[in-house]
Amino acid sequence: METENQTSPIEFLLLGLSEDPELQPVLFGLFMSMYLVTVLGNLLIILAVSSDPHLHTPMYLFLSNLSFTDISFISTTVPKMLMNIQRQSKIISFMDCLTQVCLVLVFAGMENFLLAAMAYDRYVAICHPLRYSVIMNPHLCVLLILLSLSISIVDALLHSLMVLRLSFCTDLEIPHFFCELDQVIKLSCSDTLINNILFYLVSSIVGGVPLLGIIYSYIKIVSSILRMSSAGGRHKAFSTCGSHLSVVSLFYGTGFGVYIGSAVTDSFTNTAAASVMYTVVPPMLNPFIYSLRNRDMKEALRKLIIKCLFW
Repeated sequence: METENQTSPIEFLLLGLSEDPELQPVLFGLFMSMYLVTVLGNLLIILAVSSDPHLHTPMYLFLSNLSFTDISFISTTVPKMLMNIQRQSKIISFMDCLTQVCLVLVFAGMENFLLAAMAYDRYVAICHPLRYSVIMNPHLCVLLILLSLSISIVDALLHSLMVLRLSFCTDLEIPHFFCELDQVIKLSCSDTLINNILFYLVSSIVGGVPLLGIIYSYIKIVSSILRMSSAGGRHKAFSTCGSHLSVVSLFYGTGFGVYIGSAVTDSFTNTAAASVMYTVVPPMLNPFIYSLRNRDMKEALRKLIIKCLFW
């Protein structure tokens, strides 16, 4: 393949989910609806937590940050897709693509670390209830959030700077509806060995360490719950973890499903459709999981809606 002239601006083509013109209005309506539901649902979670003093606890602090991350995560990909469908254009500039790669990595990393922090919060609440307020103090909570953000930003900037050193070819079609790092690397004409090693190494650390932390926390939680003599106490303890465990299963389950699916299929349509499962579906469903399974959150949302109606 010919190398793209470096003096001319590099542009990528986002192939999206389908090239059928008749499906474009359907996709536009579907993704616009999903985007609005996601933003509204997560915004309600943030407003409910901030307006109800009873929810000013570490668990709901992490939850409101998770909701903000979900809004940001979906806002880095879906609006550009909707704009391309509306303009009937698949073009994205190199800098816009790199910015999208960077932001996706930041918010995906944040999601990983926040889910791990929430698992640790549940571990402390169930295994060390008498020391909960001492361990999960405001300073530690803020530190965990800032640490999550810092690691995610460093990870994203590292990958973005490594992409800047690459040269690209004339075949610049990305078989997704957004710029995904591994797909961008595959389009390069340069030697991408270092990029690929870095991608898999850092992804294993950023994704694997929080996941191991979550697994360890739940092993200790289950062990502690099984030692409880009261059936009511065991049910209450399990119920406090139900929402978080559902969100973790959704996030990691869809993520693993995408990469396993992309490894066994060469169809770009199937790969792009699978990527929707971890970039769009989890942020959209998270508010429903927490609001439907959590009594305190349902009560806070009810108060918030009543307050808004009679403002």
